[in-house]
Amino acid sequence: MAEKANVAPKISIQAQYVRDMSFENVAVQKGDGRLDAKPDIQVGVNLDAKKRTDNQFEVILKVNATAKSDDAVMFIVELEYAGIFRVENVPEQQLHPVLLIECPRILFPFARRIVADATRDGGYPPLLLDMVDFAGIYTAEVKRRQEAAATEKAEGVTEN
Repeated sequence: MAEKANVAPKISIQAQYVRDMSFENVAVQKGDGRLDAKPDIQVGVNLDAKKRTDNQFEVILKVNATAKSDDAVMFIVELEYAGIFRVENVPEQQLHPVLLIECPRILFPFARRIVADATRDGGYPPLLLDMVDFAGIYTAEVKRRQEAAATEKAEGVTEN
């Protein structure tokens, strides 16, 4: 009898696209003269993944950045950048990390470029996002969920 050959995991991107994007140039709209000010920029990154078909998933990378100068908002950029990925031969227990670590790593350079272009086209120096530690984000979220479940379980025990 021939043994079933080990088949290597395969991730391929089928499509990528901007799901939603917004650039709000608050300083210009308000006639604020702080366009040359060095802003304090806060950046947030969120992830989402949805199953589409058996081996096809939509992974969404959400980037929000707000630039402020002296507590006045200069600009806000929000981007939802998505990819459709075909994932094959990945064990079920490894699928979640693949979707929320490896797939965003593939999407990030494209999202970074879009954010940089939008801020530059909005009249500011391009906002060049730092590399994102998707493994760290994933690990922190898993830990947060485990702690929340443990707290919920402990509270349920004391209430009964």
